[in-house]
Amino acid sequence: MARIEPFQGLRAKKDLAEKIAAPPYDVLNSEEARQMAAKNPYSFLHIGKPEIDLPPGTDIYAPEVYAKGKENFDRFIHDGVLAQDQRKCFYIYKQIWGDHVQIGLVAGASCQDYLDDVIKKHELTREDKEKDRMRHIETLQAQTGPVFLTYPKQAEIDQLMDEGMKIAPEYDITTPDGVRHIFYVVGQAELIDRIRDEFSRMPHLYVADGHHRSAAATNIKIKRQKENPHHTGNEEYNFFLAVIFPHDQMKILPYNRVVKDLNGMCKAEFFGKVAESFSYEDTDLKDPTHSRQFCLYIEGKWYQLTPLPGTFDETDPIASLDVSILQNNLLAPILGITNPRTDKRIDFVGGIRGTRELEKRIDSGEMKIAFSLKATTIEQLFAVADAGKIMPPKSTWFEPKLKDGLVSHLID
Repeated sequence: MARIEPFQGLRAKKDLAEKIAAPPYDVLNSEEARQMAAKNPYSFLHIGKPEIDLPPGTDIYAPEVYAKGKENFDRFIHDGVLAQDQRKCFYIYKQIWGDHVQIGLVAGASCQDYLDDVIKKHELTREDKEKDRMRHIETLQAQTGPVFLTYPKQAEIDQLMDEGMKIAPEYDITTPDGVRHIFYVVGQAELIDRIRDEFSRMPHLYVADGHHRSAAATNIKIKRQKENPHHTGNEEYNFFLAVIFPHDQMKILPYNRVVKDLNGMCKAEFFGKVAESFSYEDTDLKDPTHSRQFCLYIEGKWYQLTPLPGTFDETDPIASLDVSILQNNLLAPILGITNPRTDKRIDFVGGIRGTRELEKRIDSGEMKIAFSLKATTIEQLFAVADAGKIMPPKSTWFEPKLKDGLVSHLID
């Protein structure tokens, strides 16, 4: 059963929260971060992407980058930009994006649960990215980027969240991307106990986004446990910063694909190959209306593709994903993209950018062909994780993103 714990959050100063809140470290590059934080000394990007305070071109994995992050972090604490709560709390993080609302519990999730597969995963992690997050966490002695967890909706937990939001919020800010972030501190001992107990009845949590952060935190837990002869399992390093949302509030956008060329074929030859596995027709659609349908853009025109019977196994949780159908029947056999993780001819465009971005990249001549897909569902994610399998790369894009800087978790 799942274990979650309250913690003494290191939180943004209330009147600076809007300036501090920043995108996660992995959704923008160094130059984008540099521009975003240029006129804002309070941006948490100075901690999450500290290379922005070093000369352009600095290797993002250089020792001085982590040292600069620590220097900035310590300065924020010294100057009172960030301050630690005096008691252990849970927190509630509510996000409003247009008509979409999601309400998550901010807590320490158990690294041991991650090891024991109580917290289920659906993505492979890369060693270089794990090491990067480990170095960042160990240098700061803190986890500053929350992991996005989800669970099958429980009415009892919804009621507890409602109860926790009866008090005035600590923060209520709207960031430049139009997302409203409302943050509550849950410090009542009785409510903390009830929340912890309710989650302890849950057999599984699922990583939605943040596999490298959760893996890095768990690696540190293993290392510190070996180094600590008095290890109890209750030390802060045993838990990682997480925001936990019910599955029915998850908003997953598609992860679309663009490809640089037709693998040496002309357009007619390409469509001749496509016809072996898909029916296709001209369309005014730019986004599929349902799963097992794809929209393709090439030379200023959109086409609708539908896989032919027998081209995939509907009973297989991986093979039946739209991203797998496209990969196994078109991208690999026709366009020659056998490893989309490493092939430089393919790029991925999060659905937040829309089909206009796909058209732009094709019309500019940068890429040759684009594919828009229907979003993977949270139920499909659960099915893959429950089967102990791994999603194909770039299968899910969650929005809205959690902001860094509102709360961090000190591990020492």
